[in-house]
Amino acid sequence: MAQRKKSLLIGINYVGSAHELKGCQADVDNVAEFLSYRGYNNTHRDRVILSDNSMVAPNSPYYPTGHNILAAMDWLVSEPGCTLFLHYSGHGSQVEDVDSNRSTGLDDSIVPVDFEYNGQLSSTLLHQHLVTRMAPGCTLFILMDCCHSGSAVELPYVYRSDSDGQISMMDNLRKGAQLVGEAQDLMAGGFRFEKLGEARELFAGATSFFHGLKHMGEQEEEEGLQGGEFVGQYGSENKMVTMFSGCRDDQTSADARIGGRSTGAMTWAFLEIMKSGPTPSYAQTLQMTRQLLDQSNYKQIPQLSSGLDIDLENMPLVL
Repeated sequence: MAQRKKSLLIGINYVGSAHELKGCQADVDNVAEFLSYRGYNNTHRDRVILSDNSMVAPNSPYYPTGHNILAAMDWLVSEPGCTLFLHYSGHGSQVEDVDSNRSTGLDDSIVPVDFEYNGQLSSTLLHQHLVTRMAPGCTLFILMDCCHSGSAVELPYVYRSDSDGQISMMDNLRKGAQLVGEAQDLMAGGFRFEKLGEARELFAGATSFFHGLKHMGEQEEEEGLQGGEFVGQYGSENKMVTMFSGCRDDQTSADARIGGRSTGAMTWAFLEIMKSGPTPSYAQTLQMTRQLLDQSNYKQIPQLSSGLDIDLENMPLVL
């Protein structure tokens, strides 16, 4: 029996505000059309769309307030054995890291329409609602088109392609994850001071791996892979969650105008890749998306993150 498919699409233009965007509502329409071709039903039972377009009243449950976004995310991941898709197009930002799991001291965040009154939604909060709460037997694919989105859901494995299409440093990440696992295994089965000291050394070694993942002689924006700081915290969840995001944590993502229509650059690039032929692998999608954005003179660097250590080269996207 085919798995049930559910989708949540969020597009916020911040209409009438000083922060107004142009292409986010259109992004939702374009992704909805794409999903229909991929076997997703456009019914209230299977798809929820949150938007601030003129057809949605501010008191509606489909208006993209912070409360409604989290409620819709809880709905998305609530049933076991489903194939899930989430698309967000809107502002992204950064907020103070309250649980101290970021070396920068800042969490990525998404920006609800009521953020000026009720705040933003941090990456830690998004992880809790989307990943930790996801029912067994589900897969979740996320397309995140906003600024500061490289690790917006705090997934353990974060990859990016360099300008030559190379995705590297995976062995270093696995080694760092292995050191974290060894430290955790050491602490299991009883507490002793000598164990605590040895575990700290292993954790320190893992941290040095994660913070040192750079190509020799290249600039930071050409790194093959970043992340790893969430492996120790979330690596044991083993959730099949994958996310393509429009840029690195420290970058902005373009609100573009392409072919006379307003759109998010990342959403446009992803859909163009999906139209070009059979479903590509995760690595191919990452490489082709960066190539298309580069050719169109967008400086943002798309990223791929995953809750599992997947076969990037050979595994087609799970949509």
